[in-house]
Amino acid sequence: MTIRNLDDLLAEGVSGRRVLVRADLNVPLDKQTGEITDDGRIRAVLPTLSALVQAGAKVVVCSHLGRPKGAPDPQFSLRPVAGRLGELLGAPVAFAEDTVGDSARSTVAGLADGQVALLENLRFNKGETSKDDAERGVFADQLAALGDAYVDDAFGAVHRKHASVHDVPARLPHVAGRLVLREVEVLSRLTGEPERPYVVVLGGSKVSDKLAVIEALLPTVDRLLIGGGMCFTFLKAQGHEVGTSLLEKDMVETCRNLMERAPGKIMLPVDVVAADAFAPDAAHDTVPADGIPSHRLGLDIGPETVAGFAAVLSQAKTVFWNGPMGVFEMAAFANGTRGVAEAITKADAFSVVGGGDSAAAVRALGLDESSFGHISTGGGASLEYLEGKTLPGIAALEN
Repeated sequence: MTIRNLDDLLAEGVSGRRVLVRADLNVPLDKQTGEITDDGRIRAVLPTLSALVQAGAKVVVCSHLGRPKGAPDPQFSLRPVAGRLGELLGAPVAFAEDTVGDSARSTVAGLADGQVALLENLRFNKGETSKDDAERGVFADQLAALGDAYVDDAFGAVHRKHASVHDVPARLPHVAGRLVLREVEVLSRLTGEPERPYVVVLGGSKVSDKLAVIEALLPTVDRLLIGGGMCFTFLKAQGHEVGTSLLEKDMVETCRNLMERAPGKIMLPVDVVAADAFAPDAAHDTVPADGIPSHRLGLDIGPETVAGFAAVLSQAKTVFWNGPMGVFEMAAFANGTRGVAEAITKADAFSVVGGGDSAAAVRALGLDESSFGHISTGGGASLEYLEGKTLPGIAALEN
């Protein structure tokens, strides 16, 4: 990657300089308690932050959380994240009550060398996500004024043309952080000449969300294994009854065309776990994929499918996995995701977990993260990279 990175910035010296770090701290919060339920994204940015702290920088961290409507909203405050970040860094993190206002300016001004501050949610300012270049530019000017250099370590946001990702780098000396550099290096292995057999496992709810990446990957992969809610649209394209399972009727013909274009390459479930309702305690059992009762919906792939997928994965040398195989948040429907994930860890292959729900599933199911080659922090960003799209955040770093 022809982008300056954190080591280049550190070599120039950052002691006493204000370094603005765009992180992706968009962590899930418990709706009742407001507590962080998965701190994976916070831990992912620690190598960059720790290096800057040790080098004596005044570190100013900024991030979004959730989808507020361009104004302060307490349920999306980053205050809990500041507390957890301080625990992980082993030192208090100052918290600014706003993004670019009086609190942000005074908080940054009060930093000593080697200290860290976190600004309030960037999306509390409508300039962050504005589609109007001028409005976004005004916010970028204000944000850039808080730093002397800029580090992008928010891979999960590099596919967004937002002020903190796309516009601020044009206003400050800029580099890629450790996480962004690692993500691009890993995904480049998948788009270059991956070691074969190259197997991709796709799950999640909708075919439409994954159509572009399927189109991009189909000519290059050796096998494409499809589970999750999206499999039912493919099963329907084969002429099977799918009951009340998730179905995108307008994508059935597209799925049929994909299978005709690559005969034998796409592998679908042969059995599914069908339930009476979308509920953790719903009555359920395993049925053939071509025999789903009309009143039931599929919520997981079945054991025969897991075994079949595992057999293919055992021969793989490169694996990319994006999307759970079922509703893993409910114990009764987590076995498919667990089984496929475990099969990936056992394969003698370079494996990449493509962020989002897949990464959350790895942690929620208690699987050993170190047994995967790489767990991406950016679901949408990783998919768009594999599609060959230009990512605004990466393009901004290259300029």
